[in-house]
Amino acid sequence: MNLFKMLSVANVFNLPSKEKHMSASLINTEILPFKATAFHAGQFVDVSNATLKGKWSVVFFYPADFTFVCPTELGDLADNYAEFKKIGVEIYAVSTDTHFTHKAWHDTSDTIRKIQYPMVGDPTGQITRNFGVMIEEEGLAERGTFVIDPDGRIQIIEVNASGIGRDASELLRKVKAAQYVAKHPGEVCPAKWKEGAKTLSPSLDLVGKIWSFKRPARPAGPPAFLRPAQALRSGAQR
Repeated sequence: MNLFKMLSVANVFNLPSKEKHMSASLINTEILPFKATAFHAGQFVDVSNATLKGKWSVVFFYPADFTFVCPTELGDLADNYAEFKKIGVEIYAVSTDTHFTHKAWHDTSDTIRKIQYPMVGDPTGQITRNFGVMIEEEGLAERGTFVIDPDGRIQIIEVNASGIGRDASELLRKVKAAQYVAKHPGEVCPAKWKEGAKTLSPSLDLVGKIWSFKRPARPAGPPAFLRPAQALRSGAQR
């Protein structure tokens, strides 16, 4: 990362939370260094930015343990976790709770007990601020989702308002699209693209020839308002 880009990214994290999303984008930037402890598979494990290198990762921020929308999102991820693992993706759930709180929630909730991916504690807020999703006045994370490639660069960002839950199946679709584009330079995935569907190869020949919707078939004959009145009447009597 060149000096200008480093300064641009650094400035983002010094801005008030409401201004962060209106400044430099984090897309294609490398994740900043961090160290943390996660609850995973019944143990406390160390996690850092280096842990994410070499594979595709999803960093899934949520406001807090023992809340309302959060367990529905985390449970949805747990139900789809095997599908993420099939395509070589690890999920890291992150909140500003401690790893001890994650364990307590895991031990007492049937929904959270299903989770097999790491639940990262971020009590200092370092990771949450690194990704620009800290709600400073509350000390909680926004519902931010980040898809990170094996080089440690952010390829997808999604941030929802606190009352809007996310969809794991839609996230899985987007991760597959990101992986496809990474493996096939020169191709792009159109709207609603799913694995196995056609992609596009941007070129001068395609300019102005791509439609985002299907036009309805035009009925045979002239429009109704141009037809003779007698024809309309006879048609209505059939």
